[in-house]
Amino acid sequence: VQLQASGGGLVQPGGSLRLSCAASGRTSNSFQMSWFRQAPGKEREFVGGIKWSGGHTNYGDSVKGRFTISRDNAKNTAYLQMNSLLLEDTAVYYCAAASGMIRSNIFNPSAYAYWGQGTLVTVSS
Repeated sequence: VQLQASGGGLVQPGGSLRLSCAASGRTSNSFQMSWFRQAPGKEREFVGGIKWSGGHTNYGDSVKGRFTISRDNAKNTAYLQMNSLLLEDTAVYYCAAASGMIRSNIFNPSAYAYWGQGTLVTVSS
């Protein structure tokens, strides 16, 4: 499975961006696809995720109410819509996927077998 993340860039505080993560290869309806982010000097942080079958979503506390994850099954693509961006949202954003994941593991980056290359989001005035 290959994941290709895109959509990062420079945005002002309060602005919006949409990231995409396109999956190719042996994808599965049992996939959990999630977004993580990592700022310089910080640990990788769970942003949010979506269960490919059924579309159930989870979000990290720092982005709840501002970020929304969706997916397009026909395109094998997940999206991270980021609104009301804050300076502290600046980070490299990664998409990750794993199949057959139990719920308690979705926040743990070590539980994901597949990773995209990362896309930089910079929030700055």
